[in-house]
Amino acid sequence: MENFIFEYYISPILSHEGYNIVNTITYAIIALVALFAIYQLFKRYHIKVDEGFIYAIIPFILLGSTIRVITDSIDNGKFLPITPIHKLILDSHIYDYGFLTSSPGIYIIIALLFFASLLATRMMKREKILPYIGLALWLPNFLLLAPFLGNFAFAGAIILLAAIPGLVCFKLFGNKIYALMVGAQALDGGATFLILDFSRQMLGLAYFEQHVISNGLCNLFGTCATFYIAKVAISGAAAYLLSNEKDASTDEKYFIALVIIIMGLAPGLRDILRMMAGA
Repeated sequence: MENFIFEYYISPILSHEGYNIVNTITYAIIALVALFAIYQLFKRYHIKVDEGFIYAIIPFILLGSTIRVITDSIDNGKFLPITPIHKLILDSHIYDYGFLTSSPGIYIIIALLFFASLLATRMMKREKILPYIGLALWLPNFLLLAPFLGNFAFAGAIILLAAIPGLVCFKLFGNKIYALMVGAQALDGGATFLILDFSRQMLGLAYFEQHVISNGLCNLFGTCATFYIAKVAISGAAAYLLSNEKDASTDEKYFIALVIIIMGLAPGLRDILRMMAGA
């Protein structure tokens, strides 16, 4: 049993091998159980999942992706001691690659930070400052990473690939959250497509697809364009279904949209920032 756990769960993290079918299924089951528990928690404490709540979560998503890329940059020797603060970060080893700064641990850490911030703002009756707490946590991390960022043309192309489906969705359904949902998924798919099909050869970056399903799609058709198309198509279908669903409440529909946004935006932002940092 110990060998099984090490082979399928611990070793992929330590060796940067990515995901396998066993840990993918396990993490998916844990995520579904956690999402059900979180939704029940929201209902019990009357936490409204509206447009403002979703926007408040975005800075925390940025935080998680940025911390992940700082970890990647340190691990790949791209994060250099160019200032005393950068040297202090390197010497402290707090961002070193490990269970807390890589998937799935980083999701747990960011979720705990978010819920702690949410609880604090509710206790103070100052819920409107929640996004600013996220921004305050994210900005110092981004400033640490900013000196190492480049490859802006590729980043712009990925953002364009995300923006076009998002704008089309908004035109069709007139809903900003569903447009954000499609754009977030397109960002993840577009980043995978451009980085693996083009930028890793042009920029000399040794990237590979870590996720089982996306890797299978890329290999099956010989291009990651299929992954981008699949992401846009599935999220677009989700936007259509949510827009036309009459029995579910807005809270329920927005909670589903929020989950899809996080699943696209978190890895998409991480991929763009990592490519820009050359890590």
